[in-house]
Amino acid sequence: MTALIETQRYEGALAAPLADGQVWSLIRLEARALAAREPVMAQALALVTDAGSDAELLAGVLAAPLAVARVDELALASLLADVFNANPQVLLATEADLQAVKERDPACPGLLHVLLNLKGFQALQAYRAAHQLWVDGRPEVASWLSNLASLVFGPDIHPAACIGKAVMLDHGSGIVIGETSIIEDQVSILQNVTLGGTGKETGDRHPKIRRGVMIGAGAEILGNIEVGAYSKVAAGSVVLKSVPPRTTVAGVPATVVRIHRVDEVPAAEMDQTIV
Repeated sequence: MTALIETQRYEGALAAPLADGQVWSLIRLEARALAAREPVMAQALALVTDAGSDAELLAGVLAAPLAVARVDELALASLLADVFNANPQVLLATEADLQAVKERDPACPGLLHVLLNLKGFQALQAYRAAHQLWVDGRPEVASWLSNLASLVFGPDIHPAACIGKAVMLDHGSGIVIGETSIIEDQVSILQNVTLGGTGKETGDRHPKIRRGVMIGAGAEILGNIEVGAYSKVAAGSVVLKSVPPRTTVAGVPATVVRIHRVDEVPAAEMDQTIV
């Protein structure tokens, strides 16, 4: 019974979600407290404390680092805010991502830290804006924003890829996510992971990562294959065939090394062992 309850908890919308809007209220409280403790950061934190809306808050935090690439910061923030205001589901996904990182990263002191300092999270939110622009029929600006985010934050995520909520890109460096990739809810991906194709094929050619999966550092998952729900791909593995649900695969090429218990949720547990 305990195993069933635990599985149901993660198969819901989120693991212990905060109420709507509470994420942003907590972030503002953290920012005000931090500005009082560290006055040198007060000007930078004004992006959080003085924002007129949740969408403007997120847009301002993303636009500030992206503007180092000789981009008009106010124009970029306006573009991002327009996307977030017009598409409230994007902000809901951001809230889920914030909570996922806070829950899964033992070194994370709070939501504000995730928002301001974790480039994997920031890259994912820039992708969310670029993806919405792509869906809205604006592929040129979507690709431009995606490339800019890759230059600044590190992960290279095609704006056409489909990524669910409560996703963590841990560290973020070196992550590549191809055009026809699908990543479902509650997935954790570590640094230097590639979700790529196998050559010059066209059409649907990238991996499908189902909910609850954890992908270890340096893993390569190639081709239009599926990693089943609640599975784990060990660090450094090369996956060329579909992975069954609730299994751990490891090696080059990857093979099944363990079958999971029904209550295991690799994305939440972040356990890097394979036996």
